[in-house]
Amino acid sequence: MLEPYFPKWRLKTHGVIAPDERMPAPQTLAMGLQHVVAMFGSTVFAPLLMGFSPNIAILMSGVGTLIFFLVVGGRVPSYLGSSFSFIGVVIAATGYAGSGANANIGVALGGIVACGVVYALIGLVVMGVGVRWIERLMPPVVTGSVVAVIGLNLAPIAIKSHGATSFDDWMAVVTFVSVSLVAVYTRGMVQRLLILVGLLIASVVYAVLANGFGLGPAMDFAGVANAAWFGMPQFTAPVFEPRAIGLIVPVVVILVAENLGHIKAVTAMTGQNLDRYMGRAFLGDGLATIVSGASGGTGVTTYAENIGVMAATKIYSTLIFATAAVIAIVLGFSPKFGALIHLIPLPVLRGVAIVIFGLIAVSGARIWVDNKVDFSDSRNLIIVAITLMLGTADFTLRFGDFALGGIGTATFGAILLYALLGPKGGHAARDPGKVLDAVQ
Repeated sequence: MLEPYFPKWRLKTHGVIAPDERMPAPQTLAMGLQHVVAMFGSTVFAPLLMGFSPNIAILMSGVGTLIFFLVVGGRVPSYLGSSFSFIGVVIAATGYAGSGANANIGVALGGIVACGVVYALIGLVVMGVGVRWIERLMPPVVTGSVVAVIGLNLAPIAIKSHGATSFDDWMAVVTFVSVSLVAVYTRGMVQRLLILVGLLIASVVYAVLANGFGLGPAMDFAGVANAAWFGMPQFTAPVFEPRAIGLIVPVVVILVAENLGHIKAVTAMTGQNLDRYMGRAFLGDGLATIVSGASGGTGVTTYAENIGVMAATKIYSTLIFATAAVIAIVLGFSPKFGALIHLIPLPVLRGVAIVIFGLIAVSGARIWVDNKVDFSDSRNLIIVAITLMLGTADFTLRFGDFALGGIGTATFGAILLYALLGPKGGHAARDPGKVLDAVQ
């Protein structure tokens, strides 16, 4: 007997709530709000770091989550928010200076749409033939390397341009120290919102020092007071430029790895095998990225923050994510919300960027650790070494007028190196010392 496209969502009021179960409406609304709060920090800060509109980003995160919900038939609990994997390539493609609106946002949007198209096509292929080919093509040594490169490639942006004055520099320090203290010395939901809470603390310190003691440019609250509660956000159309597309499309490797890991994590938590929905999940995420990019929003991806909420609450009902999506859409139509986000001082944003970009780099190393990548195998050592250097130094390859930037060369380089140095030839030298000795 064929299962219905959507589950029945049986009512349950206590204990573990499965993806195909639901809670009473008040509890569903409360949990939806909690998931919005969980994704809020990252989904808002990613567009700010790229010069995108946070209103559009929040709006498209809600729309994208609803698209995902419909494509997977309400079977996979997931929230889609702004992907940090796009930050480096968007900045490289647009030449964004780091403050204000991105004047070249159109070319970035074209690349994001193209990336979404490739992602959706991968989803269709997986729906037809399964996911094993992806696991063989992109093992943990490859995905870990590429994720680490995303963070390392962004390091100059976070460090070299974080302030024009000594006060700005010290406020960046105050910010990442605040985030660090929240991460280490708090627990529960406060710890899960470490970026948001740390940013609020640093913003209060900035207001006291700048507005109270005149040590820096004062925060102007007039924009928030004068902004309307509800209004239409400013949409932007994509511009399709080959160079930008070449820079941004390789991010699809990260999106696939993130979604793959998300579904496997949720499978482990719920005890339900969700692998059969993998292709539909890729397709839903790809379509959501296309719609977001076509409207002026960032590329979207599944969110670890929301996995953390599910792990803490043991509530996996997919209806909660549809509820969260509707709440996010409402926020997207609030100019006052956007004005509040733009009130955040630039030095504070730079301090947050230092933390976030560093965490992205470390998450690549975590992939190696969690999957027990064997660095006594010289193949793995060489793949990681070359990939990190290509991406960190922004090694660019040119083909006529087309240029493939550092993240792109690192991504494809890692995949090609793994194929070239595959199992048949990768075990000749398992001692990394032999490889290191050869270059000394």
